[in-house]
Amino acid sequence: MKALSCLIEISLVLSAVMKLTAADPTTGQNPADHLPAHIKQVTGFGERADWSHDGKRLLFLSKTFGDAMELDLGTMRTRNRTAHYPHYGYTRALYLSNGDILLSGPAQYDPKKAGEARVQCWLYVLDKGGTKPPVPLGTKCSEGPAVSRKRLHFAWTHVAAEYPEEMAAGSSRMQEADLVYEDGKPRRAGQRLIIDSKDLPFKCTMETQNYRPPEERELIFSAYGHQGTDVAGIDLTTRKVVNYSDAPGQYDEPEGIFPDGQHTLVECDKQNLKGPGNVDLWKLKLDGSGAYERLTFFSDYPGYKASNPVVSDDGRFIAFQMAKSTEAAGVGHGIFVLDLEKMQKAKK
Repeated sequence: MKALSCLIEISLVLSAVMKLTAADPTTGQNPADHLPAHIKQVTGFGERADWSHDGKRLLFLSKTFGDAMELDLGTMRTRNRTAHYPHYGYTRALYLSNGDILLSGPAQYDPKKAGEARVQCWLYVLDKGGTKPPVPLGTKCSEGPAVSRKRLHFAWTHVAAEYPEEMAAGSSRMQEADLVYEDGKPRRAGQRLIIDSKDLPFKCTMETQNYRPPEERELIFSAYGHQGTDVAGIDLTTRKVVNYSDAPGQYDEPEGIFPDGQHTLVECDKQNLKGPGNVDLWKLKLDGSGAYERLTFFSDYPGYKASNPVVSDDGRFIAFQMAKSTEAAGVGHGIFVLDLEKMQKAKK
């Protein structure tokens, strides 16, 4: 009887294992090992990529509070753009329209208070020549700034934790300014408030994302905490706000926009509704229709996600990163490039 009982127990265990394997065959696997033909991995480390205007280079961070790196896609050689001076690391690095680099990073850094350092970041401009230290712009920036691809102009967000003496607790505000150079030194000019969160038609914390091309009359922003998180846009003249995703209970964060302005990329959990730790890249039409197209399937592999996408200026390529579900937003484990033309041909 004992032998029979043991056999039954073993059979039940094997049956459970077989059911688990059948239910989730991707458990323990890495999506980087199962890429479709239209996606290739171009670095084994790094995060938060940005395209050069000619599409020949990718700017990215080595890590959160790391260096700004630049990958030449022709030679596949990487160079460190911020190694020639001391700093506390950066959380953003974006190309300006003249080839200089807009940086965001803390003025001090305590690894035991990394979250505080991430909130208290300042903006700088790094000369493309690669010999000078960056010039501070004298303003803090919450998460990512939005940089015009056509002119020396940018938008950024403040949150109350950065300026508690002048902002209401829990509030955020977006502003924009030109970048002008005097004797070769950049500074902000013509700064204006875009909107304060108290003036929104719904409650959320804002983050600037992208100027909507081709006219750049609208700014796309993240509405964190509204219905999960939504993709929103604000007309820069009328200040009219539009909720483009409007999907209660779904996480939708805009990251990267197509050059025709008709679609934006979204970090979205539409496929599983498990929150920002389990997102993939979706393409959302910016007409209020809520029309989505799924582009990546990294979250089908438990523990992974695809995030932080950007579109090349010709609209053909998307650079993004592989990330892990349990890590902080923005932390990446390698940069990938998706060829939209190849993807569409494969679907035919």
